[in-house]
Amino acid sequence: MTSLPPGPPADSDPTSMSTAQLLVASQRGDNEAFGRLLDQYRGYLLMLAHRYLSERLRRRIDPLDLVQWTYLEAKRDLHQFRGTTPAEFAAWLRGMLKHNVASAVTRHVTTQKRSLKREVTVGDLKQGSDAAWIQQMPGSTTSPSGVAIRGEAVLELLNALHSLPETQAEAIRLRYMEGLSLSQITERMGKSETAVAGLLKRGLRKLRDHFQSQSSPWW
Repeated sequence: MTSLPPGPPADSDPTSMSTAQLLVASQRGDNEAFGRLLDQYRGYLLMLAHRYLSERLRRRIDPLDLVQWTYLEAKRDLHQFRGTTPAEFAAWLRGMLKHNVASAVTRHVTTQKRSLKREVTVGDLKQGSDAAWIQQMPGSTTSPSGVAIRGEAVLELLNALHSLPETQAEAIRLRYMEGLSLSQITERMGKSETAVAGLLKRGLRKLRDHFQSQSSPWW
């Protein structure tokens, strides 16, 4: 069995732990630390669930439900996780989420006769789970970006983020939607500060090019 790295003192407050410390404490049976650890990946998993599901499928399958199922499985199977870093934990969660997406698609799409073409209208889409993806992220309801981004802007941003490589989209989400520092992002993603800075630079450049090509009025 993989030995765990040194963790925080037994009486440490989970609210003051780093992501790596939360992971170690969780593996040692601290349920409060595990809850806080999962909260840190909520926005990431929601982003991936939206990326893996087509626009039409999101009318049938709620991405938040997939994240909740993934959380339940993570709690059940944490003893099977053999990694030691936040990046490895993120990859483990991503694998479970992908499996849950595949299962949901099979269950709700291939086994049902009702056509997806009769699903929600464009007006419903603007108020649906696309907007919720932003609103459900940690800090989004109080941050300037969370307050300002609504309606058509939400859809534009989501489409643009979905067009980016996963690591670029996640770096941008952590920096500008969760407000994490560069050092916090490096810990969460398991990359060097130079690598994260590069992801942010390239991702922002692609977002700028996307919005400029779309003549977006809010860019």
